[in-house]
Amino acid sequence: MATRRPGSTAVIAVTALAPISWGTTYAVTTEFLPPDRPLFTALMRALPAGLLLLALTRVLPRGTWWVKAAVLGALNIGAFFPLLFVAAYRLPGGTAAVVGSAGPLFVVGLSALLLGQRPALRTLLTGLVAAFGVSLVVLRGAGALDLTGVLAAVASTGSMAAGTVLTKRWDRPDGVGPLALTGWQLTAGGLLIAPIALLAEGAPPALDAPAVGGYLYLALANTAVAYWLWFRGIGRLTATQAGFLGPLSPLTAAVVGWAALGQALTPVQIAGMALASGATLAGQFAGDRRRHPSGPAENNNPVENTGPAENTGPVENIGPATATPPPVPAPRV
Repeated sequence: MATRRPGSTAVIAVTALAPISWGTTYAVTTEFLPPDRPLFTALMRALPAGLLLLALTRVLPRGTWWVKAAVLGALNIGAFFPLLFVAAYRLPGGTAAVVGSAGPLFVVGLSALLLGQRPALRTLLTGLVAAFGVSLVVLRGAGALDLTGVLAAVASTGSMAAGTVLTKRWDRPDGVGPLALTGWQLTAGGLLIAPIALLAEGAPPALDAPAVGGYLYLALANTAVAYWLWFRGIGRLTATQAGFLGPLSPLTAAVVGWAALGQALTPVQIAGMALASGATLAGQFAGDRRRHPSGPAENNNPVENTGPAENTGPVENIGPATATPPPVPAPRV
């Protein structure tokens, strides 16, 4: 694959629009959508958006990319959405959001394993600060932790992190743009969610006008456009840089809750937002050292690569995660 320039400020800013968009999911879900239908909502976000992008691009996977697209779709969409919803409904307060905010650390670990990147101490510390800042924003009180919820939260964060790193490692086939790659993953993820939603929740609910508008927003702006920006950004940034954009999702959910839903922000929460935002910014510049086949020399220019040796320049995730409908905003769904 061709070498690409390190992620510029403009690329980072545009990619950040994805987790910011995911942070609006909580408000849209609670204000416009039918209650207690998380899997149906996940399905309505993924499958229509994926089919729309397939129709627009008219490009299908070839060869091994049928398997790769299915794997990426399962990790980034099909497994991530249901696991995140399970965690959000079973854990107290914003615990799921805190686990999700550890996504940058998951990405750093998987990048070391799959991309040959050695994380710098500064990167690890920045990830811890981001998670701590988010915890100050979303945690409201102590409660008994449900083991299934904790495992689902960890699994959802790991799923999105793995999807981010593998998307970076595999890049995309020659001649295939990020819009087509996004369509493949959303369709594959939606097809995975569909039977689970039918078995767990039964027939689709009746939809009124606000619900239709809400689902249109989620499918088009919140999913088709946002995931296109996300996968486009992953191709131009390093995996770690993308990972450190993830905390923007729960932070956006908190801001929208304050501005649109009348939810108050305490001084502690504001301090947490400042910490998490600062860590997200610092994460774009915290360098990861990368192993070089000929020796320990470092290279700071991200290189598109289909093998395990991937370059990480000025640093760059997730994910993903969007907010869900519990009482406290959770990360991107």
